[in-house]
Amino acid sequence: MLERRDSYEALRSDFRWSIPDRFNIGVAVSDAWAARDPGRIALLEDRPSGGPATLSFADLAERSNALANGLRAQGIRRGDRVALLLPQGFETAISHVAIYKLGAIAVPLALLFGVEALEYRLVTAGVRAIVTNASGNARISAIKGRLRDLETVVLVEGGDGDAIGFDRLIADHPVAFTPEDTAPDDPAMMIFTSGTTGPPKGAVHGHRVLLGHMPGTEMAHEFPPRPGDRFWTPADWAWAGGLLNVLLPALYLGLPVVSSRSEKFEPEAACDLMARMEVRNAFIPPTALRMMKSTVGIARRFPKTLRTIESAGEALGRETWEWARQELGITVNEIYGQTECNLVIGSCGALGVGKAGAIGKPVPGHDVGLIDAEGQPVATGTPGQIAIRRPDPVMFLGYWQSPEATEKKFIGDWMVTGDQGVADEDGYIHFFGRDDDVITSAGYRIGPGEIEDCLTGHEAVALAAAVGKPDPVRTEIVKAYVVLRDGVEPSAPLAEEIKSWVRERLSAHEYPREVAFVDSMPLTTTGKVIRRIFRDRARREAEG
Repeated sequence: MLERRDSYEALRSDFRWSIPDRFNIGVAVSDAWAARDPGRIALLEDRPSGGPATLSFADLAERSNALANGLRAQGIRRGDRVALLLPQGFETAISHVAIYKLGAIAVPLALLFGVEALEYRLVTAGVRAIVTNASGNARISAIKGRLRDLETVVLVEGGDGDAIGFDRLIADHPVAFTPEDTAPDDPAMMIFTSGTTGPPKGAVHGHRVLLGHMPGTEMAHEFPPRPGDRFWTPADWAWAGGLLNVLLPALYLGLPVVSSRSEKFEPEAACDLMARMEVRNAFIPPTALRMMKSTVGIARRFPKTLRTIESAGEALGRETWEWARQELGITVNEIYGQTECNLVIGSCGALGVGKAGAIGKPVPGHDVGLIDAEGQPVATGTPGQIAIRRPDPVMFLGYWQSPEATEKKFIGDWMVTGDQGVADEDGYIHFFGRDDDVITSAGYRIGPGEIEDCLTGHEAVALAAAVGKPDPVRTEIVKAYVVLRDGVEPSAPLAEEIKSWVRERLSAHEYPREVAFVDSMPLTTTGKVIRRIFRDRARREAEG
């Protein structure tokens, strides 16, 4: 969709959307390639002990057809919600494709969710069927009596009690299936927001959401497909980043995707996997890159064949961006978006579009601006809320059964993100912080991202979170919660050294006046720091 040009300006000015009248994600990522090149590899599953398993586009098309027939036999119809509670793997991709072909709505859920989080999402979405594994089924069984709409459980390890075996359901049904005739605006998936600023909401996307992601994906991965391109991410495919930045766009381009069932990110293991599976294109969230950066000798383990790294989920920061350039020889192409409207700002090292500390420039096809509370554009250098103008192919259809919440997401034709940013004279947008995360101290509005980035530049710091702690004089002071690198012991002198480190590199009003050492950093399933936990902790400290 994004034809290469010699400059960002030409890329943006020449771009035109081409959205067909009829479009189905499932057909586009499986059947279209199965017809053209049936033996082409769609998926590779990492199995260190016996070499990778492979799934061709023909296999993906036929198995998803059979699963669609099986789900239809269970009463699943167009518009029904079908949840997926699975790790990366063949079954996950097959299930997604089958659901789209049925015209049903996929509801991807993270295996890290506990029973309360699962119950809330399954009940809210009115899920009628779920595809899961033994671990997920154990949690579903504990709450099944309260899931009023759930009728069918499909278990990938085989039937168990009332659960139907995944392979058996496929084997018992024909591989011929006529996909539902869907329009771009017909609902295809419901992805729940992370819930960092309130109860999670189900953002419903139409089939066009995949096409809306393509310019940003092609920009961030520097114009695929290229010979040997092969995609991988440690991000859960239940997250928009894993599903819509990697799995579906790569399959749409006819490129293979590597899957791994690892439930915990380990920097050394990730590098070994990329080398073993000949990964050329990686989507690695900022937290994971920072963990890599803090691992001694990790740069030597990165595969030399790696062509592109895309990163999103929170601000990457100057320190990590420069580390990747110096140590890996790769410009990390940072991107930005939200569950409701993803991949609208991006970078592209091949075109020289990338700057330390910036999240990029508007991706061709997307009208992105910085606005004030009245929806008016702000001047260059002035903080404003990042917003995207509708209509936009990548924008959500609305929140599930919540027209009021959907309406509140807009000021006129601007979809507001709740994220503060500032544009520089070169047109780059710098992430300032979420509205709730911005710290007000002595009249200054301070974004936590720059402070956290500076903190992780200290040789003793692995991860950090900066929040505002209530203060009677300054309104708030900056307080930092820090996870130290392995082998480093916390101490009062080290805390003072860390404070000075930030003060010397940023400013006297931004440095943390208090530093607390913590054993771990609370993260969402998408790898974002849950600052709310630390804000609440700092508030309790101030009160008591």
